[in-house]
Amino acid sequence: MKKAEAILQLAKEWKKSGIKTGDMVLVHSRASRILRTLKKSGVDIDPKDIVESFVQAVGKTGTVLFPTFNFEFNNGVPFDIDITPSHMGAITEAARRLEGAIRTGHPVYSFAVIGRNANIFQGVEKYSGYGKDSPFAILHRNRGKIAVLDLPDQRSMTFYHYVEESLQVSYRFLKKFTGRYKGVSRKEEIREFAIYVRNIEQGVLTYVNPMGEILWDQGLYTGNKPLEGNGLRVADAEKVFNAVAHVIRSGKAQDTLYKINLELK
Repeated sequence: MKKAEAILQLAKEWKKSGIKTGDMVLVHSRASRILRTLKKSGVDIDPKDIVESFVQAVGKTGTVLFPTFNFEFNNGVPFDIDITPSHMGAITEAARRLEGAIRTGHPVYSFAVIGRNANIFQGVEKYSGYGKDSPFAILHRNRGKIAVLDLPDQRSMTFYHYVEESLQVSYRFLKKFTGRYKGVSRKEEIREFAIYVRNIEQGVLTYVNPMGEILWDQGLYTGNKPLEGNGLRVADAEKVFNAVAHVIRSGKAQDTLYKINLELK
């Protein structure tokens, strides 16, 4: 199988899991299994090709977001929107480096965006990583989808934290971080940003895999669980928001979205 054929076949697989032409979709990913499988079959494919397969899946009218999160700004490392690498795996770093990709500007929770409506994300340098004007919110407002490749919810579904900030849950709070920042303007300056972090003094630990099982039980995920089949599952962002909001408003967030470690208190 030639590389072009392999990319097309992957695009077809993603469509089987629920991605459609014209979608705006946020893709969380782990590349190792799919790269290993294809190379064993004699196809010389790389993470950039996997990025291309998702672009092909949504077509010319679609838009794909890849998380290019980097957590060093919290520790005093300067952020440069053009060169600060993604810490979210090989596929996301390939997306960040892709010519024409637009990167959003939060120094921790940034995204590389490719496709027809990528311009919506141009110059987005919002204060809070999960806030009402963040890329998560833009995805939500534009009736986007979330796709996860070979990762559990615990290592992928940061969208849950956007819901938590939207509802101002008591077990998280807005923490400020200040550092050297160089964004779209290319002017280096000292900037303040924020993240809605878990309350460590209350012993809060992120624990979201049970929420993922609820999404499966409610039929909100389509496709495959991690390491099964093509490994890709897809959900509608609006439906995810509503399901998570229901859990929070019902007082069931503990042991579904977080748990308490008494040793941290």
